[in-house]
Amino acid sequence: MFKLYNFHASSTSYRARIVLNCKNIAFEYVSVRLDKAEHLDSAYGEINPMRGVPTLDTGEKRLYQSSAIIEYLEEVCPEPPMLPKDALGRARVRAIAGIVGSDMHPVTNLRIRNYVRDEYGQNVDGVNAWIQRWNRQGFDAIEAMLDADKERASGFCYGSTPTIADAYLVSHVFSAVRFKTDMSPYPLVQAVVASCEKLEPFARAHPARQPDAPKPELRRNP
Repeated sequence: MFKLYNFHASSTSYRARIVLNCKNIAFEYVSVRLDKAEHLDSAYGEINPMRGVPTLDTGEKRLYQSSAIIEYLEEVCPEPPMLPKDALGRARVRAIAGIVGSDMHPVTNLRIRNYVRDEYGQNVDGVNAWIQRWNRQGFDAIEAMLDADKERASGFCYGSTPTIADAYLVSHVFSAVRFKTDMSPYPLVQAVVASCEKLEPFARAHPARQPDAPKPELRRNP
């Protein structure tokens, strides 16, 4: 069985869980508490040299970075596919995933937030303003892309079934809402999230349903 080192509220962990669930891949959930700085411990440093989550232990190798993990899962477990069959479709899906994974998440993740707070003396409102600024830029682009794709079936980023773009988008919207990003300008993005969250693999991956989540609701912003 695969072993996933992750944290309930981590959007990168969330997207990996979505893909694992969509592909019906069983995995052992190993909690790495970012809110308790467990990722900075030397023990976890031996598991993941970047001390990030998620880490996927295949039983033979440990894999790092959610994007690499998700592409690996698509290659070794191709059914059901989460990338379109055609090259143009794959490029469109990867573009949306790339906006989230390369442009939005890296500048709003935990170590960047902490740096903005500590080095620039920002309070909670200042850190949230930083997060919201980059979220808006990314969501503006994704909303425009969804609107321009006239062949897109409503409910998903591309086509009529979930793709990795949906996994990236749904997980990042969760994070954006936690940090008070105004999502009202993005009805198409919200429609994708609402549609996906009705699906069992997405619902089962939700942070609130993970074993290390505070109950009955998330209360922290790690």
